[in-house]
Amino acid sequence: IPRMAKRKQLPVALTIAGSDSGGGAGIQADLKTFAALGVHGASAIACLTAQNPRRVLGVEPCSPKMLRLQIEAVFEELNPAAVKTGMLFTAENISVVAKLFQNWKSKIGNQKLVVDPVMVSTSGVRLLKPSAVRILKAKLLPLATLVTPNLDEAEILAEQQISTPEDLRSA
Repeated sequence: IPRMAKRKQLPVALTIAGSDSGGGAGIQADLKTFAALGVHGASAIACLTAQNPRRVLGVEPCSPKMLRLQIEAVFEELNPAAVKTGMLFTAENISVVAKLFQNWKSKIGNQKLVVDPVMVSTSGVRLLKPSAVRILKAKLLPLATLVTPNLDEAEILAEQQISTPEDLRSA
């Protein structure tokens, strides 16, 4: 009997974010990046956007129940080594992600969490409800291995203006 070649097992990463109909951001951009890095990308869609490179026409959140089910389905079979969040939009969806990640981290212990606190689009549309900022800071950021805000997001999170390297360090 010929010996079968061992199938290469790709590492798995899960992106939990918004879907960008223009393909330049969100879930679509994350999955392209994962593939380019030789990682199997899994996804949980937290919200839908109707957008193109110039503007956001609309945003609609996924229900917390459906978001939870998507994440549970991925963890049940794929055991991602890393999780990246993007646009979560509502306090309820941030809470779902934080609770599930904390539960799996306590069971398995090796997942890394990267939080991109998407708050405002390039065109100025709010992509995180103002009421959700407190929940993001209290529940999700403490679980993160890495947080990747842009300058505007860093100022919102730090509640201060950042214009010098010293400001950045203190923030």
